Amino acid sequence: MYFYAPENLLCMPALRNLIFLCCLAGILTSCNKKLDLNTDWKDITIIYGILNQQDTVHYLKVTKAFLGPGNAIQYAKISDSSNYPLKLDVSIEAWQGTEQVALYRFDTVTLHEKDSGEYFYFPDQLVYYNDSILNPEYRYTLTVRNPETDKICTSQTPLVHDFEIDKPLAYQKIAFRPGMRNPIEWYTAIGGKRYQVIIRFFYVETNVIDPTQSEIKYIDWIVFPNEQSKDDSISEPIKRSYAADGFYAICHAKIPVNPDVVRAARANNAINFLFVVAGDDLNTYIEVSQPSNSIIQEKPAFSNIVNGIGLFSARFLKVRDSHDLATETIQELKVNPLTKDLGF
Repeated sequence: MYFYAPENLLCMPALRNLIFLCCLAGILTSCNKKLDLNTDWKDITIIYGILNQQDTVHYLKVTKAFLGPGNAIQYAKISDSSNYPLKLDVSIEAWQGTEQVALYRFDTVTLHEKDSGEYFYFPDQLVYYNDSILNPEYRYTLTVRNPETDKICTSQTPLVHDFEIDKPLAYQKIAFRPGMRNPIEWYTAIGGKRYQVIIRFFYVETNVIDPTQSEIKYIDWIVFPNEQSKDDSISEPIKRSYAADGFYAICHAKIPVNPDVVRAARANNAINFLFVVAGDDLNTYIEVSQPSNSIIQEKPAFSNIVNGIGLFSARFLKVRDSHDLATETIQELKVNPLTKDLGF
C-alpha cells in the first residue's frame, strides 16, 4: 500500500497502515496537554478505514482514546487501553444517488502481526472486516454504533474509479537512455485526487558459490510522489516526463554492492509501472500530516469521522506490467558509473 511517511501512506500494507494510524491517534489523543487528568474520562472513538474495490477483504480499525497517569506509549502497548470491551455494530451502506442499494455488516477477527510495534500492542490485532464486492459507482456510508451506550459515529466516501494509461504503451520495451527523458501520461480517475507513480524494477540475484541459490528481487523508484488532479469529478489528461538517469541512481542507492552474487535484469516483465491513487479525504489527511516548512509547526488534525476522529476514505492501484527492459539498458547497467559494481 503506497503513501506514508506521511507522503508514502499508500505504500504500506493496508492492514498495518490502519493499525499504525489508529494506535498513533490514540497515543496523540492521550497526550493532549489540554486534558485534565482529574476530569471524567470521555469516550472518543477512533476509526480508520481505506476502501479499495480491488481488495477481497475490507478492514476497519476501530479503537478508543485512552487516558492515564504516566507514559502514554506504555498504555498503548496494552490492548485493553485502546480496544472496546464489547463488539461494536459496524456496517457500511452502499448508495446510488438517494437510494440505498446494499448494506454490509462487519464482523471481528483477530489477526497476527509478525512485526513488533514500538508504539502499539502486538502481535494480535482486533479488526473489523467484510468480504463483500464493492462497486465504484456507489457512495459508501460508514456507521459504527456502541450497543452499550448507543453512541453512533458516521462517515462517508466515494470510491476511486479505474482510469486509462497512455504512456508507456502496453508491452512496450523500456529503455533508460542516459541524458534522455521518458514520458508518462495518464487520465485522472473519477474520485482520485493524489497520484504516486512508481517504477518497479525486477532482477535476479544468484549466489556465486552456489548458483542454485537464486532469488527474484525488486526495487521501487517513486518517480512522481505527488501529482494531483484539479477536479476529481472529471477525467483529465496528465502528461509528465522523468530523467532516465534516475534509474541508475536509484539502483545505486537501493542495491548494495555484493561480490558474492551476480545479478541480471529479469528476462520478462522486468519493469512495472504502478499508479497509486488516493481519494480526496485521504489526500487531505496526507497534506495535513506532512511536516510544516513554516515557523508554525503545530497543524490542525484532519478527521472526517462524525462524533469521533479518524479517516474513512478510498484508494486505488493500477499496474501496467509486462514491460521488458531494452537490451541497451541491460548493457548500460554493466558499464554505467553508478551501477558497474553491482554485478549486472
